[in-house]
Parts: sequence; C-alpha cells; structure tokens
Amino acid sequence: MTRRAIWWIRRDLRLDDNPALQKAVAAGTVLPVYIHADAEEGAWPLGGAQKWWLARSLASLAKSLEAKGSRLVILEGEAAKVLSDLARKLDVDLVVWNRRFEPAPLAQERRVEAALDALGVAWSAFCGNHLFDPEEVATKEGRPYQVYTPFARNVRGRATPAKPRGTPAALPSADGAPSGVTIARLDLEPKPDWAAGFRERWTPGEETALARLKTFAAGKLANYPLGRDVPSDDGTSAMSPHLAFGEIGIRRIWHAAQGSTTAAPEAIDKYHAELLWREFATHVLYHFPRTDLAPLRAEYARFPWRNDRDALRAWQQGRTGYPLVDAGMRQLWTTGWMHNRVRMVVASFLVKHLLLPWQDGARWFWDTLVDADLASNSLGWQWAAGCGADAAPYFRIFNPTSQAEKFDAQAAYIRRWVPELARVPAALAIAPFDAPPLALRGVGVTLGVEYPHPVVDHARARERALAALATVSKKGAEA
Repeated sequence: MTRRAIWWIRRDLRLDDNPALQKAVAAGTVLPVYIHADAEEGAWPLGGAQKWWLARSLASLAKSLEAKGSRLVILEGEAAKVLSDLARKLDVDLVVWNRRFEPAPLAQERRVEAALDALGVAWSAFCGNHLFDPEEVATKEGRPYQVYTPFARNVRGRATPAKPRGTPAALPSADGAPSGVTIARLDLEPKPDWAAGFRERWTPGEETALARLKTFAAGKLANYPLGRDVPSDDGTSAMSPHLAFGEIGIRRIWHAAQGSTTAAPEAIDKYHAELLWREFATHVLYHFPRTDLAPLRAEYARFPWRNDRDALRAWQQGRTGYPLVDAGMRQLWTTGWMHNRVRMVVASFLVKHLLLPWQDGARWFWDTLVDADLASNSLGWQWAAGCGADAAPYFRIFNPTSQAEKFDAQAAYIRRWVPELARVPAALAIAPFDAPPLALRGVGVTLGVEYPHPVVDHARARERALAALATVSKKGAEA
C-alpha cells in the first residue's frame, strides 16, 4: 500500500533543494498544504508588504506544482488542528516540514508535533532554510554566540555546506485532498492598491529567484565588495525577499557564489559573510527569543527614548530634511525594499538623531519590507541602537550628510528618490540646508515649501544622543 505524506509548506515556497519535500516524495504520494495561520505568528503577523509578496509567491508555487501533476491545497486555521484533522481523514502516514526558528513559529511547531504524536502519525522536520541549525553552533563553553566574528569563524571551520539537490522529477499526488480556499480568500492584496512600485520592481516566485541568482553570480558578484555600498548602483544580489519566503534555498545561493567563474575569492568571501550574518541573526533570536522586542543588553531597557509621533511620521514619510534618509524611506515605501547601506543610515537617524525607540523602526520595517525577516530585522535594529548582539557602539553616530558624500557623491540615488531635488546640483542636493537660498530657488526649490527644513540639527542631535547614553551608563554604574 502506498504511503501518504503531507508536505506542510511554511517559508519554503519552492521545489528546488527542499529537504522536507524530498522526504515526502521518498515516502510515497504527496499532499502539498499551505496553512494560513496569521494568528499563530505572535507579535509579528504578516506585514502589508509581505502579504503582497505571499499572494504572488503562492500563485507561483501553485503553477509549479501543477506542472508536476500535483496541486497546492490552501487551508486556514490553527496548524495543529488542521494537520491532525487532515492526517486522520486521509489516513496520512507522515507529515514533513522545514523548521522556522522564530519564537511564535517554534511554539506552533511544538503544538503540531504534540497533536501528531497523539494520533500516532510520524513527522519529520528539517533545517531547510538555513546552513546551520542554531542549536548546533556554540562557543567552547557551550554557550550561544553574541559576537559575529567568532560565530562566522566557527561555521566557516566546519564542512562546506552540502550541495543543493534539485527539484524532484515527479510529484506523485495524494488523492482525496480537500479543495481548500483560493489565494483571494486570504485577503492579502492591499486596499487601496499602493503596490504599483512593487510590481515594477519585483516578480515573486522560485523561477525568478533562480534566474536572478544565476545573473548575479555571473555578473555583479565580481564587484560586490564595492558595489554593495553604492545605493545608486544595483550592486547587491537582491535575493533577500526570495530567501525570506524560501523561494530559493540558501545552499543553492552559497554554492552558486562559490562556483562563480567571474568573481575573485575576495568577492565570494564577502558575499558569503553576508549570508552568515543572516545565520548569526537566526542564531541570536533562537537563543535569545525576547530580542524581537527587548534589548539584549538589559541596561538599554532604561534608555530615555522620546515619544514624538510627528518626528516618527516625518521619518516614515521621508520628510526629515536629510536627503539620503528621505531617499531611503521613499525607496522603501515605493518598492518595499531599501539598499542596505541606507538601511543603516536611516536606522541610526531614528534612534540617535530623533531618539525614538528602535522598536518603532523595527515595526515600520516589518510592515513595509518585502524581505522582512524577524531575526535579521531584530538584530539589525538592535545593532543600530547599540543594544544587541555585536552592536555598533551607541556613540558611533552616522552623519547622513557625510554618508551621502561618501556613497552617493553625485547624488544619483538622492535625486532618483527625492524628485524635488532632481534639478539641484549634486553638492547642494546632498545638503540643501547648507545651500544659499538663491541657489536653490534658481532650480525651483525653497526649503520649507518644496522640501522640508531638517527636523533636527545634526550637531545638536549628536550631543543629545550622547547625553542620553551617559544617563544609561551612569545608571548602570549605580546599579
């Protein structure tokens, strides 16, 4: 008698190099099931940008499954109940999935495991979206890492990640599957439709992910160490949203870079380092599960953050008066993505120039990024705020003007995303608040009218941030 397996699809919306799917195919007939259970995501239900991406990624996966003679079943409800009911009804022998390591999804898995154990149904879970299980990496003392460099040294010293396995040649389909619900039923599309820029920039799905990787490995990977820092240049791989939804496996990305015939070892090593930063983020969140909302460094819970809704709104809307910051925030709103160099600048601006809580920034990024990943988002914001693992010291305060002079000297990025400054000469577009008013008026710009005055003065904001830091240090010494 043929065995039946359920492939519980989570953030692994692909057929290529998918260990859970491979296990299901080896077992017998396969029922691919995606369960929409936003209520089980804890404090971090899907943001608006992620919903937009998910709708298209599910459609892409459904098409790929149909080409293999299979069918995607979309269901709603609590995962443990849905899977146990389905396993009982269809007399399923095995349920497989790829693990997620965020706190709420981990708890969800535990409930699924308990429900299946109670039924006597076998299950298998795999580390299909990461190079290393966070439980398998530890210091010599057996503790989790809190600093990236020794973490990366540890994992680089291990065996090379296993080579990816391809798409199964056939997907024998299990009979008796429920019809499920449509993607439209999940209500993922934005209302009103604000996603025109998303559609122009992105095509979600496994096919696009594989094609993008191939192009990057053969081309811009060669200049990655320099190109990754220039926001006007499309010098990054832009694989992050595909990776966040599991449309491509990280082993596939690792080995594509490793096998590049155009990139020097230094470029490959730098790109691998960025993949390992993602691994480090997962490692930290897994071992310190409260760091999605609370600082890893406990003394920062006392930091004197401000509550200024107007300043937060100006930052969110790209109306701070600092062109590089505003360009990044507008790129984010329009495309659901922001260049990594600029992400660091805008994050520093929020937590240091404006003294607004890093959690406010994390929530905004979570809602607006198509590549939102809870571990990376949490680590990145705590890095900017100086309160997390391997964090930049709080007293290192990015100057958005000097950052623009260094990485956008011709103001190409600024003038692309801040059209009010499109006709302004580069030097003035970088710092219009330092420009003679007549020079700006000559190209149709008046500060406070077409483009805002700065919401804060850099030098004064820096002094204020350092004074706030001193209060934390003083309280820590007194404790």
